[in-house]
Amino acid sequence: MLPFAAIFVLALFHLLPVQGAAQRPGVRVPTGLLLPSNLGRFHLRAPVDRTAPLSYLRPVAKLDIITLPERKLRLPSDPVERIDDDLRRFMDDMLETMYAAPGIGLAAVQVGVPRRLIVLDVAKREDEEAEPEPMFLVNPEILTSADDRALHEEGCLSIPEYYAEVERPASVRVRYLDRHGKKQEIDADGILAVCLQHEIDHLDGRLFIDYLSKLKRDMVIKRFSKQARLSPKVPVL
Repeated sequence: MLPFAAIFVLALFHLLPVQGAAQRPGVRVPTGLLLPSNLGRFHLRAPVDRTAPLSYLRPVAKLDIITLPERKLRLPSDPVERIDDDLRRFMDDMLETMYAAPGIGLAAVQVGVPRRLIVLDVAKREDEEAEPEPMFLVNPEILTSADDRALHEEGCLSIPEYYAEVERPASVRVRYLDRHGKKQEIDADGILAVCLQHEIDHLDGRLFIDYLSKLKRDMVIKRFSKQARLSPKVPVL
């Protein structure tokens, strides 16, 4: 039989969160623990907001992503008026949902909440070995767009398994509020510029298929409308 001291040490070991586990989206650590203040919050590297915390000490909700032909996708989103802990928790839920999909960007309206809020992370799209670099953008707006154009293949979590080439400005400057309510600006090109423009379009009720010819767009809408009729969603109990 193990002495009492050894049993106590083993029990304590099982209660402590694994270092690094909370840095990997989708990995949970035990909930309801009393931890020192320096263990109670974790930070992931982000391009602009380097203090963006992702707490995995609480259950993170995976949200339902709405898909075409859901009419909510065409709703213009309202500005966010207040950034508080509830909104930050919602941001974390959005990010977890995006990672699980998997995707590199998600707008609040895509989970049925028409507010001007997006989350994104393009790090692994550019480098598979890269650490996560989540960005949280509240009330984002494009200040300037380059005259140069670039063609990229795009997809969308709300239009699953459909991809098409879309031409957009090659670079943009975007102003937004970070998850702490601080004003930020970012100059973006490449895939980050594409993702920013794609997600901000969602906030205005636009989809990437709107940049296609009317014939292609109508074919996509018809296809997804037919799928919705044949396979109505059944609520998960």
